[in-house]
Amino acid sequence: MNKNVLVTGGMGFIGSNFILYLLDKYPDYRVYNLDKLTYAGNPKHLAQVQSNPNYFFIHGDIADQALVNRVMGEGIDTVVHIAAETHVDRSIEHPHQFVLTNVIGTQVLLEAARLHHICKFVHISTDEVYGTLGATGRFSEHTPLAPNSPYSASKAASDLLARAYHQTYGLNVTITRCSNNYGPRQNPEKLIPLIITRALQDQPIPIYGDGLNIRDWLYVEDHCRAIDLVMHQGIAGEIYNIGGRNEYTNLEVASMILDELGKSKSLLQFVRDRPGHDRRYAIDASKISKELGWTPIYSFRRGIGLTLRWYLEKYESQPRQPDTSPPAE
Repeated sequence: MNKNVLVTGGMGFIGSNFILYLLDKYPDYRVYNLDKLTYAGNPKHLAQVQSNPNYFFIHGDIADQALVNRVMGEGIDTVVHIAAETHVDRSIEHPHQFVLTNVIGTQVLLEAARLHHICKFVHISTDEVYGTLGATGRFSEHTPLAPNSPYSASKAASDLLARAYHQTYGLNVTITRCSNNYGPRQNPEKLIPLIITRALQDQPIPIYGDGLNIRDWLYVEDHCRAIDLVMHQGIAGEIYNIGGRNEYTNLEVASMILDELGKSKSLLQFVRDRPGHDRRYAIDASKISKELGWTPIYSFRRGIGLTLRWYLEKYESQPRQPDTSPPAE
């Protein structure tokens, strides 16, 4: 029997990359994409599969109980829940929307999955639920949750709901927590595409604080491979950390991109730091490596090269427009 996979948030960055990955690797799977089409969702990301007979788009909100139940009743056997409000700056300004989407939306999906006896529910989360690290150490699956922003708090709450649905109802839920993703199709409000798009237009590039906040960078295709393994082999009730083992400061990332583009460091503009800005993230991904055989295959420099190529091609094909995005991670 063919797999019927529901991907939430499939018009976004990770979601669109994962759908393209799925349809390419499993041509007999039927993939359903439920997306609200907010500012972060772009139908152009999946234009190449619109005519694929195994791809189906549903425009709607994951918090719409009636709609979600109808979709789940269409023979779905697997849910990969990626949809979320994700931008920390926006969560500081509008925390209510993050609770509605990330917490209430996740609960609606979990309840529908329970009622319709869904075989597998993969909940995609973030390393930000762990809070911040000092100069040493890495987040493991046993690290206590200590979120520091409305965004990460809403994701931590959704993780706990996912865990509860496994413990209470026996729903086959697995949770993944990834480090910072980058790659093609990412919204320009995020750090790497913000640096690229502003540099290409010789616009100032805002960097929070001293620029020494450290992130563990994960190329999106490596993340898709990990989700695939968890979807097919992950054990019910387990959490899997997914990290790229590519730790760089924001300043190092910006400098590397400017060097690749032949742009001056004078474009960098240090701005006032945002409230609750986590200093360092780093993932211990040994569990998924040992249990499921996943390791990242993209070095940061290779991934940045591929990312730059994608944005350069996109930039050259579109008219120039000023970028008014706020400072990013």
